[in-house]
Amino acid sequence: MPARRGDEPRPAARSCRMPRRRGGRVMTNRSAPLRSALEATQEALSAIRARDGRYKAMVTLTEDEALKDAQALDALQAQEATSGALAGVPFGVKALFDVAGLPTTAGAGMLRDAPAATADAPAVQRLKDAGGILVGVCNMDEFAYGFVTVNAHYGTTTNPHDTQRLAGGSSGGSAAAVAGELLPLTLGSDTNGSIRVPASLCGIYGIKPAHGALPVEGTYPFVECLDDIGPFTRTAAELRLAYDILAARPTSVSGDTRDRPLRVARLGGWFATMIGGEASAAMDALYDRLGIGEAVELPDVARARSAAFIITACEGGTHHLPALRRDPMGFDPAVRDRLLAGALFPASAYIAAKAFQQQFVQDVLALFDHYDVLIAPATPDVAPRIDDPFVDIGGKRMPARANLGILTQPLSLAAVPVVAAPLLRPGRLPLGIQLVGAPGREDQLFAFAEQLERDGVTGYSPPPDLG
Repeated sequence: MPARRGDEPRPAARSCRMPRRRGGRVMTNRSAPLRSALEATQEALSAIRARDGRYKAMVTLTEDEALKDAQALDALQAQEATSGALAGVPFGVKALFDVAGLPTTAGAGMLRDAPAATADAPAVQRLKDAGGILVGVCNMDEFAYGFVTVNAHYGTTTNPHDTQRLAGGSSGGSAAAVAGELLPLTLGSDTNGSIRVPASLCGIYGIKPAHGALPVEGTYPFVECLDDIGPFTRTAAELRLAYDILAARPTSVSGDTRDRPLRVARLGGWFATMIGGEASAAMDALYDRLGIGEAVELPDVARARSAAFIITACEGGTHHLPALRRDPMGFDPAVRDRLLAGALFPASAYIAAKAFQQQFVQDVLALFDHYDVLIAPATPDVAPRIDDPFVDIGGKRMPARANLGILTQPLSLAAVPVVAAPLLRPGRLPLGIQLVGAPGREDQLFAFAEQLERDGVTGYSPPPDLG
């Protein structure tokens, strides 16, 4: 049902009672509770040394600074001083975040020797202020232009559930670090699906916030009107906690929704057909379990994906054009070709895409007069093999690099908040779902994600060698 037909009857939405807000809990790996920030940091560094040779999730460690910060935090706690909601939780950040003392490479070899950042990005600082301990920087697709984290300069990040498969991207290092239990918390960025795609393929939680809801200052830019940042975690409650810290305010339930059932529907059309057989079966089983029947269709989804592609190519190509002219061979070839193509797009195509975006945003927002949460698959298939990078979409083998974001790109154009949650599939390769909501109503997304996790519908399953 197209969203613009507001006068037509709406399909019945599944009712889910909104649970009361629960406080966050300190994140740890699954071992016994840790006694100190120093112990937590040492455990994370040990895990990275032991396993990251297989994952290639991390590109730089800040070991000395992390150990000093952990010792300082323990000293504060010994004096019974307030230490923050994260209190010694080790975390990592995607390589496009400013970290004081390090060059912000954005995964690019040409920036390896760039001047060091003089201050942490605000998002990084907020996690530190909450007691988090930064232990390192995570791998990514060069300049965030990709869905695979195959990086010509820093290597290919592998999927902890099967290291012969891709982790997804462009925040693949951040996702693999959490899925592989190197770290309980990382930061990524999402322009067209760069948090949601690797969260789905690696079987963890992530969020693309409403556009502009979390601070992007101090990050290497890609597409100004689509760029957002967000956390990765292994539980829904931890995702909410990290989001609240990054937003510098707690999510709250509006008075008109606190005590009424949530109105939940599924996205059909594009989101039901642009997936492979395994994902389709998993989504059908999910909808049957939740009792969600008739589907809602977004308007002009194919055009929305095309518009997101054009905007991304044009803004990305324009931003990098001086460097492309100066040092074209310094780019990853796959990234260079797309940036060059984007720089050659006519301005009229960009203007038309931006005009379409304005209408599409309004059409999508209109749906939330009738629904609180919309559910869709996050990726069309499970993680593809590194040596055979194709995915099943509607029974056809399609290149993974170009198509892993086929379900996330249209929602990026809508600028709405989207939680990525892993279906509970122990013993199988992960698949994730998107929980889509209205800006300013993020609490409903977190509450629904937490409820699904409590009901055993979604949740993190450790990789086989960690189970």
